[in-house]
Amino acid sequence: MAKNVLTQENFSILEQSIDRHRGIKGPLMPILNDVQKTFGCVPLEVQQKISEELNIPFSEIYGVVTFYSQFSLEPKGDFVIGVCMGTACYVKNAQPILDKIADIIDTKVGETSKDGKFTLVATRCIGACGLAPVITVNEDVYGRLKVEDVPGIMEKY
Repeated sequence: MAKNVLTQENFSILEQSIDRHRGIKGPLMPILNDVQKTFGCVPLEVQQKISEELNIPFSEIYGVVTFYSQFSLEPKGDFVIGVCMGTACYVKNAQPILDKIADIIDTKVGETSKDGKFTLVATRCIGACGLAPVITVNEDVYGRLKVEDVPGIMEKY
């Protein structure tokens, strides 16, 4: 893991979330959402703790975490860069943009940079086809991009 997310403070917040949701029907999803926000991911150690506290099989928790794309087993960077690789973006040269970003942040698709600052993901259609090719950096959207636009965008972060 690039970041130390297994802190006592985070585990205290986890315990509060478990206590808050313990008595409700279907507590797993709200707890996992809290965990993702607090830890930045859902590490195996946290899944084990939830399993023990709620008496839910670890395999069930792991299945949920790996099924839903909003959950991550590893911490994501401070800035998650999504490069749309849907058809419209792809045919308008999204691949060279993806390659340029990977080169600048020195990481591969699906990974987080060594400094923990950036996570690079190749996404499917984000619904902004008229702006193709498109990237997102957290909530910021950049469209109609050319490879030469990438360094200036990355400097902002």
